[in-house]
Amino acid sequence: MSQIHLEIRIKPRPGLLNPEGKAIHHALQSLGWDGVDDARVGKVVYLDLDAPSESDAIEAAHAMCRKFLANPVTEDFEVSVVGKTADA
Repeated sequence: MSQIHLEIRIKPRPGLLNPEGKAIHHALQSLGWDGVDDARVGKVVYLDLDAPSESDAIEAAHAMCRKFLANPVTEDFEVSVVGKTADA
């Protein structure tokens, strides 16, 4: 088994209210960054997961997102492998 290092990006679905992003957007504009059209705030989760393969780790992470890490009604997620520790 290898330890797979994963990055999970969870972001609000387009078109849904994102109060934290809206506050950042307004603050940046008030500080003079007029070119900022929008800001959305999500979260990033880094996991180190023991799994037989990268595909098994990604599948497990998707299950974790669907059941716990992301709200399926309001959030989308992306899982990517950012590293791997060889079998010991």
